[in-house]
Amino acid sequence: MSIDQIIDNVFPVPYLSKLTLKNSFEKVHYPKYHVIIRADRVEDNIFFIKKGIARAFSRSEDSELTFWFGKEGDPAISLKSYVANQKGYEFIELLEDSELYFINKVNLEKLFEQDVHVANWGRKFAEQQLLKLEEWLISRQFKTAKERYLNLLKDNPEFVQRIQLRHIASFLGITQVSLSRIRSSIE
Repeated sequence: MSIDQIIDNVFPVPYLSKLTLKNSFEKVHYPKYHVIIRADRVEDNIFFIKKGIARAFSRSEDSELTFWFGKEGDPAISLKSYVANQKGYEFIELLEDSELYFINKVNLEKLFEQDVHVANWGRKFAEQQLLKLEEWLISRQFKTAKERYLNLLKDNPEFVQRIQLRHIASFLGITQVSLSRIRSSIE
């Protein structure tokens, strides 16, 4: 996905503002399993996935809990670092060889101060992230694992082909055995 498409998917801005924003992004390539965001540190970069799949997870002593997947066009960000300039709690790992666009938070904030259209783009970006978080929380509270899996299939069918089942099971809050049962019941 191009940076133009990513910017427009967040919020279309006038040509000159878009050009300024677009020229502030850099493109990077990282291999599968590379960690782009690390827990317990303030992360200064905001990534957007040009090509690839990523997951966000937290670790406890004996396990990992996956709570987000991202694909082409999605941001990969530590919200706690972005909003509060505090150490985040998540790791974001690439599940495929990936191409990403990134911008440094300080540079983005300067653009917000210089251009009201870019500032409005940033506001829309933050609003979108808030809505995604709310949808995830509601899904976890009110839907069964099977309903969450069916929603995942409906909204992102490619995830089942591109993401290991152990990560999908963790995302759904179930074991791999339970995921296998759900999958066999709907096939």
